[in-house]
Amino acid sequence: MKIYLDNCCYNRPYDDQDNLPVSLETQAKLYIQSLIKHKRLVLASSFVLDYENSCNPYFDRKITVSEFLRDNVSDYVGSDCAEIILNNAKRIMATGVKMKDSCHIACAEMMNCDYLLTTDKRMLKYKSVSVKLINPLDFVNLLNSNDNE
Repeated sequence: MKIYLDNCCYNRPYDDQDNLPVSLETQAKLYIQSLIKHKRLVLASSFVLDYENSCNPYFDRKITVSEFLRDNVSDYVGSDCAEIILNNAKRIMATGVKMKDSCHIACAEMMNCDYLLTTDKRMLKYKSVSVKLINPLDFVNLLNSNDNE
């Protein structure tokens, strides 16, 4: 199963962990990362995520995310596909999704990802015909229900 995590997922562990939903999403994201490291999930990424991560003002967070991506990405959309991604993102933006979020969706669609994981509630409202947008906690619940069948 191929998944794509957007920038807010990678940064969830740095958010306020006193907030229970945030803490649960963080635990789910860390569990997903362990599945990726153990090759139980295929990780996709993109130049869009690289750019967004490079803008992170917190050096340690930026490096941690970069290293995880470097060590674990199996499928990647590079900037050579920027024109195609931007054209597809414009179509997605027409539905009310923000520019960066639209680019992440377009990248996940281009790589034929099964799921795009995000903690962005507005982004989760978008319905793609080719990739399912899902919260990390819901994704873990989905994995566990599939394991029990």
